[in-house]
Amino acid sequence: MNWKPRIKSYIVPGILLAGLAAAWIAGGSLCASDNRPIAPAPADLPVENVRFYSNSGSTLRGWYLTGEPGGGAVLLLHGNRSSRASMLGRARFLWHAGYSVLLFDFQAHGESPGDHLTFGHLESLDARAGVDFFRKCLPGEKIAILGESLGGAAAILAQPPLQVNALILESVFPTIEEAVQNRLVESFGRSGKHLAPLLLWQLRPRLGFGAEELRPIDHVGEITVPKLFIAGTADRKTLFRQSIALELAAADPKQFWAVKGAGHENLHLFATEEYEKRVLKFLDQHLR
Repeated sequence: MNWKPRIKSYIVPGILLAGLAAAWIAGGSLCASDNRPIAPAPADLPVENVRFYSNSGSTLRGWYLTGEPGGGAVLLLHGNRSSRASMLGRARFLWHAGYSVLLFDFQAHGESPGDHLTFGHLESLDARAGVDFFRKCLPGEKIAILGESLGGAAAILAQPPLQVNALILESVFPTIEEAVQNRLVESFGRSGKHLAPLLLWQLRPRLGFGAEELRPIDHVGEITVPKLFIAGTADRKTLFRQSIALELAAADPKQFWAVKGAGHENLHLFATEEYEKRVLKFLDQHLR
């Protein structure tokens, strides 16, 4: 008996199954929770440790800084696989300018419990919880959100739109499809984008929602408050042209700042002086 044809008939299905198994394992790793202890806040910041409930199912851990009465309030939303600690630099200059500031860990990040990262889906509920926290603590104050990457996407995806007075949106992906493709291309070259469907199809069986629900570009036009978009011209995770497309889809009033040479990174650290100047001018105009 010639076994070669029979052996060959098993090779292709075996390779396909192995590829699907590898994709499933990779998908599990990408959405696994990123909980970790957070070091105490620096002594120069008089933070209050806070906890508050979110409809995401998590009790969110955060830091609260009380600013000047009538000075406005800013909610800081961090990026994916990060924590409130990454927003400390922004919190410091905003508080010194007189703003009240709230920074917290999204569900399944830092010290906030959660089973999975959801790329803006449940995190949008956390963003709403942060706004509600301000409404209770500072009734009557004007509120802005500053969201970096995932944080900005969560602010846009919230339905109905969050009742705030201004939004600052940094390095926000227009769609989850583009976000995944960009990261695969960065890791594996141009052919990497063809692996994206193997990861995206897992969203619904794993997390209960699909890629069509993670498209900030479909919702940014519903937000009518003033918006400042900030993007790095060398960003490989949210391409500069994709940031422009998101801004073009947004309703007026809006502004756009292109940070020359910046990648997908902490833009406050990259261009500190200019960043603080532009952000404070925008916030002073719309919160005061």
